[in-house]
Amino acid sequence: MTDIKTPEAKVSVAHRGGVAIVTIDNPPVNALSFSVRSPLHDALTRLRDDQATAAIVIACAGRTFVAGADIAEFGKPMQDPDLGALIALLETIEKPTVAAIHGTALGGGLELALGCHFRVADETARLGLPEVKLGLLPGAGGTVRLPALVGPFKALDMITSGMPIVAAEALEAGLVDSLAGVDLVADAAAFAAVKAAEGGPFIAVRNRRDKLESVDRDELEARIKGVTAKARGLQAPVACAQAVRNAVLLPFDEALARERALFIELVGSEQSRAQRHLFFAEREAAKVVGIDKTIKPRPIRRVGIIGAGTMGGGIAMAFANGGIAVTLVEAATEALQRGLERIAKNYAISVSRGSLSETDKTARLALLSGTTDYAALADCDLVIEAVFEEMTVKKEVLAAIDKSVKPGTIIATNTSYLDVNALAGAVSKPQDFAGMHFFSPANVMKLLEIVRGAETAPDVLVTLLSLARSIGKVPVVVGVCHGFVGNRMLAARGTEIEALLLEGASPAEVDKAFTDFGWPMGPFQMVDLAGLDIGWRNRKALGKTALIADWLCEQGRFGQKTGRGFYLYADGRTAQPDPELAAHIAEEAKRIGVAPRAITAEEIIERTLYPLINEGMRILEEGIAARESDIDLVWVNGYGFPLGKGGPMFWARQKGLATIAGRLSYWHDHTGKDVFKPSERLKAMAAEA
Repeated sequence: MTDIKTPEAKVSVAHRGGVAIVTIDNPPVNALSFSVRSPLHDALTRLRDDQATAAIVIACAGRTFVAGADIAEFGKPMQDPDLGALIALLETIEKPTVAAIHGTALGGGLELALGCHFRVADETARLGLPEVKLGLLPGAGGTVRLPALVGPFKALDMITSGMPIVAAEALEAGLVDSLAGVDLVADAAAFAAVKAAEGGPFIAVRNRRDKLESVDRDELEARIKGVTAKARGLQAPVACAQAVRNAVLLPFDEALARERALFIELVGSEQSRAQRHLFFAEREAAKVVGIDKTIKPRPIRRVGIIGAGTMGGGIAMAFANGGIAVTLVEAATEALQRGLERIAKNYAISVSRGSLSETDKTARLALLSGTTDYAALADCDLVIEAVFEEMTVKKEVLAAIDKSVKPGTIIATNTSYLDVNALAGAVSKPQDFAGMHFFSPANVMKLLEIVRGAETAPDVLVTLLSLARSIGKVPVVVGVCHGFVGNRMLAARGTEIEALLLEGASPAEVDKAFTDFGWPMGPFQMVDLAGLDIGWRNRKALGKTALIADWLCEQGRFGQKTGRGFYLYADGRTAQPDPELAAHIAEEAKRIGVAPRAITAEEIIERTLYPLINEGMRILEEGIAARESDIDLVWVNGYGFPLGKGGPMFWARQKGLATIAGRLSYWHDHTGKDVFKPSERLKAMAAEA
């Protein structure tokens, strides 16, 4: 059989002796679009029937193996052959088939590899089934074949988390049969030739049942129950777990049919549409208005951080976790030592929980150095101040940084509310200055608001976006205003919180309305966890008051850390209603002439989330956020807005903008409060709906 090259060069076939090398070339990630599936199906059919071909290797050109299906085809009629047909064809081939994996084999890419008899991987490869992150499950046999190879427990972890595993772990688990040396394709071809010489029969993954039949089914059910408990209302993890159970309990073809039915059900669900919206939102967030692709990021080899407190230490860990060296600066040796000890303790806790190896802990700590001397910032490419949230203090620190860094160093402020343009006045080159609003705990929370100042240079923004993604953050570029996007909208959400209490709702009733909606916790639970003193300090700085919250703070009731806040915490963690607070609220309501009444969950949502959406519309009007999807990313990744609802702006469209505008007008008429006055953008969009 002669070597072939298909039209458009999506798939080509070459021979090394009796081994056929089938190469997919569909940049940038070799997605399995119809333009790949069709010629691949044709090539495999010819090779299956070609007597001169003793073995087949499926490889990919470019930087990665197949990194997934073509997500643009989701929800549309699938052109034949679909991925399932490709894999079914592979399983009819009696000669050995080998997937040569480099880069990432994800989703449909891994499912394609599971259709082969064997898998050879580059040592740096990663393999996984991330569909759950899109509100889906693998739809081409991944939930049925993976358990057969690695066992149901390992498969359950991989499929319900969506997290890929490295090649060495894949080898140990049985997902990969061999790790390649320098030349992956040559090694895979040699592996295939050896298998061909050894002779068959070659057992398709679909026919391997030993790991399925030997599983402890009681333990499997216990683990599935744990997945369901952690799903918090998300459908996809539960469906994934059900599919793995089917792989154990049902014949292969029946389990495969059940998987397909679950996939079709999920792909049409509101949750999956919401999660796919967020997937594309992350891509869109990388596109900054006024900046084209020709602008390149500056190299960032070392980051300086001023302030070793909770926030500064968390930021330092975030960069160390991403493999970037950090210089941590504090004013006093004692404060520096406390900060470094806190970081070491946090890493030790991760090791004790099994989420971090001792080797990785040592490597990350080795990237951290501490000092009280600003001169140590001279070799930093980026310096972030993370000191007290006070304009004068931050300006003093920024001026000191400015005198210590080399030309071209980016200087950033980690501020939650303050005017970034005013802070830029403290440095000599405002074009090299921006805001980097990390969320606490900074080593855990994914969101990073990158605040674009009036003079921030385009390559600074590109650098910070690239850097954020490299350390696992979800970056969103925002404009300058008090609170930026997230905290400004949070303030709108909280405007009516105390009014709800005074009018008759309890903290528990408000929080339940939120958790029933899908939030991980309600606003009173959240403020008790964070500490009421933080908001109290901010209000005093702005000359504002909060009737109930200020009273709690005056009593020294700052939340969980003091055992009392909006709730009582007898054991330090479990929230219990507080009769004293209820009595105080009743007294205050009587004093100001408010008659308590029953308040429904629907009203609670209208008076909290509708103003949140309205403020988002104002933010878009002012250009503080570039697009609705940016706001959704902020709220899902930084504030716990339910993932399955896609963010506040996406959810608002599903709810109906006309409905939201109408209810806001109703509350504006009844209260006269500006927070309920529909924005011009909302009114216009509601009229068009």
